[in-house]
Amino acid sequence: MAKMKIKKNDLVQVVTGRKQENGGDRGKTGRVIEVYPERNRVLVEGINRVTKHTKAGVGGGAGGIQTVEAPIHVSNVALVDPETNTPTRVRTRVENVERNGRTKATRTRVSVRSGKDLA
Repeated sequence: MAKMKIKKNDLVQVVTGRKQENGGDRGKTGRVIEVYPERNRVLVEGINRVTKHTKAGVGGGAGGIQTVEAPIHVSNVALVDPETNTPTRVRTRVENVERNGRTKATRTRVSVRSGKDLA
């Protein structure tokens, strides 16, 4: 299982798939709702919406047709650079920080395009 470079609440843009004029999601941006590292997928708000037919449940849930987001593969999205608002790759910078006389290595996510730190 690979380490995910995209995290929850990141702003991502869809970089592959069908164009928007053909009914696809390429070029759309959205916030990451959930990350599934074991499946290499992310759930993005407003992206990859599918129609789901639900049965009326015993707990009072109404049945019918609902539109919900489905997970999309992490390779099909790219993190949006906060400075240029364009898709970018993510690099990790390791810094040695000294606290209470001990040095500790901390990792910081960095945008490849602008070189700025990512939150």
